[in-house]
Amino acid sequence: MQCNQAYVIKGSPAQYVKLNVGGSLHYTTIGTLTKHDNMLKAMFSGRLEVLTDSEGWIMIDRCGKHFATILNFLRDESVPLPENQRELQELLHEARYYCMSDLSELCERALAQKENEEIDPKCRVQLITSQQEEQRLIQSTSKPVVKLLLNRHNNNTSDDNLLKNIELFDRLSLKYSRRVLFIKDVIGSNEICQWTFYGHGKKLAEVCCTSIVYATDRKNTKVEFPEARIYEETLNVLLYETRIGPDAELMQANFN
Repeated sequence: MQCNQAYVIKGSPAQYVKLNVGGSLHYTTIGTLTKHDNMLKAMFSGRLEVLTDSEGWIMIDRCGKHFATILNFLRDESVPLPENQRELQELLHEARYYCMSDLSELCERALAQKENEEIDPKCRVQLITSQQEEQRLIQSTSKPVVKLLLNRHNNNTSDDNLLKNIELFDRLSLKYSRRVLFIKDVIGSNEICQWTFYGHGKKLAEVCCTSIVYATDRKNTKVEFPEARIYEETLNVLLYETRIGPDAELMQANFN
C-alpha cells in the first residue's frame, strides 16, 4: 500500500507543479499559484504542507469541476463566468474556499444580476431606423436574430392577419428575449409583412406573409399568417445560440 507524503514546497516561480484536484489533473507554475494572496499562495509558498502521491501529484481534496476557471483567473485576473446559476454558485463556493476575494465578488455580482433579472425580467425589442443600423445590430450580437418587417400600405383586406403576425412576434419576444434578439423593421419596403431569421450574423430563412389577390381588373396584396412555419424557424434559430452552431450534416438530414 502506497501512502501520501506531506512536505513543504519551496521553488522558483517558473517551476511547474502537478495538481490532482479531486481527480481533475492540472499542470501549472508556482508563480501562477502564488500570484495573489489566497489559500493557494499559502500552500505553494512554503507556509503550509501539501500532500503528494507516489507519482508526485500534489493532492487537493476539493471538487475539480471549476479548478480550471480558478487557475485561469489567477493567470489573467479575469475569466468568463458560467451562465448557469447553479454553476455560478458552485464557482463562488470554490472561490470562497480558496479565499479569492476578487473572484468571489465577481460571482456575487453576477448572481445578484441574475436574481434581479428573474424578479424584473426585461423584454427589449430593437426598432431599426436604417439598413445600416440593422446590419450593425445583426453583426454585433452573439444571439440569433428574428426580424419582423411591417408596412401597412396597400393592405385593406387583411388587417386581422397582420395583427396576428404582430401578436405572435410579441409573444415570441416575451418568451425568448433572453436568448434571441428581436428586431422590428418599419423603415419601409415593398413587402408588407415578412419574417427573417439570422444565426451567427447570416440569414438562415425568410417567411414572406404576403400574396397577390386579383379581383376583376385590380389586384390587392393580402397578408397571410403561416403560424406553424414561423414557430418552426424560430425554434431553428435557437440552434445557433452556441458559437459552433448545429452540425451541418444533422441539419441536412432533418430537412430531407
